[in-house]
Amino acid sequence: MKKIIFIITVVILLFVINDLVRSMYDIWQKKDVVQQAQKELDFQKQENQRLKSAFSYSETQEFIEEQARNKLFMAKEGEQKILISKDLGHSDKNPPAGGNDPNWKKWWKLFFE
Repeated sequence: MKKIIFIITVVILLFVINDLVRSMYDIWQKKDVVQQAQKELDFQKQENQRLKSAFSYSETQEFIEEQARNKLFMAKEGEQKILISKDLGHSDKNPPAGGNDPNWKKWWKLFFE
């Protein structure tokens, strides 16, 4: 009779130990999830701070003037508007000499003409 009670007690203790080990393993895995969530939270806080500062700058008079000048091509009183073409170095009147010639002709002109 003592042997049966001992065996039943050992089996029950094995089940309890198994459950404890599983619980510890689950908690260990959830710790990684919590750490990942904390990193994401820190990143989102930084992004939120950056957006708040960008928003506060966008409400300043300096930002409004900058946007009016750059995007709407507006100027203050007494200022002149100047538009500069993007292709300043290229002119259609004077194309480069021999621009469409093959390389061998360019070399020939360089050394023999």
